[in-house]
Amino acid sequence: MGTRTEDHAGGPSSRRERALRLVEEGRRDEALPLWRAELSTGESGLAWMQDQLHSLLERRDLTAAGECAAIAAELRWGAGSGPAPRAAVPMSVPKLRHDLQQLGHLRRQGVLGEEHAPVIDAYRRAHDRLAARGADAREPLDAAADPVLADAYNRLLHVRDTPRVARALSSRWDPAAVEEQYLANPPGVVFVDGFLTDEALDGLYRFCLDSTIWSGNRYAHGRLGAFFQDGFACPLLMQIAEELREALPRLIGERYPLRQMWGFKSGPELPADATTHADFAAVNVNFWITPDSANLDPGSGGLVVHDLDAPLSWDFDTYNGRSDLIRPFLRERRARSMTIPYRRNRAVVFNSDLFHATDAVRFRPGYENLRINVTMLYGDREAEVHHRELSGPVTTLSRPAWRSAAFARRKAGARPRKG
Repeated sequence: MGTRTEDHAGGPSSRRERALRLVEEGRRDEALPLWRAELSTGESGLAWMQDQLHSLLERRDLTAAGECAAIAAELRWGAGSGPAPRAAVPMSVPKLRHDLQQLGHLRRQGVLGEEHAPVIDAYRRAHDRLAARGADAREPLDAAADPVLADAYNRLLHVRDTPRVARALSSRWDPAAVEEQYLANPPGVVFVDGFLTDEALDGLYRFCLDSTIWSGNRYAHGRLGAFFQDGFACPLLMQIAEELREALPRLIGERYPLRQMWGFKSGPELPADATTHADFAAVNVNFWITPDSANLDPGSGGLVVHDLDAPLSWDFDTYNGRSDLIRPFLRERRARSMTIPYRRNRAVVFNSDLFHATDAVRFRPGYENLRINVTMLYGDREAEVHHRELSGPVTTLSRPAWRSAAFARRKAGARPRKG
């Protein structure tokens, strides 16, 4: 009673069905206007879109989920998007510097032409103005004051076409041995070298270099993030996620659906212990793709994983970002840590509920030398079954561990402290 039904050919229900069917058939260009129309309905349209992405991930239909995520990114950050959502990401010195370097890279590659020279000039003026106020200066984008910059800032000016390859995961490592080591040795930390095939590694690195998807700008020390629903989605990434599930049936398999994935750029320097946190998933696969020649300290630059997991009574905001509570907790529990140095094409597979942090980073200056890591999260922390030796009850926090604001919007949209 009182609802609009599928009987009306142009109504919301039939539009939604057709929009989803076109996505599942890989007909993105045809689907995009329907998804845009749905989004224009307001909160109900946005909730429906988030529900569809969540449902596709639950069904393990990663190809369609990738298409859905790409459409969501296009609607928010693409050519048809207004400046308001993009202006919500404040300008910062590291963000403007990164974008300037990326635009220069794309010009050298011949991807962007002379018509983008005014955009680069506008970026340079904004960078120089903000840098004069200090390295940590931030300000909102003023579309009226600088319409050229406003038209380009955080826009998907270019997303590199990055198709699937013959095989994404390399045969240079033994998935069965990884599973055995992970399952037999609490708390669950394994790393492997030669993770991706050369073709997949090169394609993903170039996707990260070329694609103007790095909109996550709230992180300390100049780190930038790119997230699944904001453009960090391409057929190759979905292929890697699929092959991981198939290669590790006991560890991931059908038990844990993909929940989120992201990339982070950092450097040239990052202090140690700047990002200690846990994530909301059961299994975390974290791998690095920048060439080793960029790393000035081969003994560092990787990941530090502690042997202590976040109490289930801690909420997302606490275990993911409250260093004032996390550090004393680790000291009081006498947590031990494993340091895994940076190597290109090295992957760390670990219990995502363990506290972990990027190790100190000292990379060469230059755009192509920025440290890039990719994270794929599977399952939910409360559903982790492989290593249930929890840190023990901590009941000072009232909300269940996964009831963060991010999860309230959708688990698939949660934002991490780092990549």
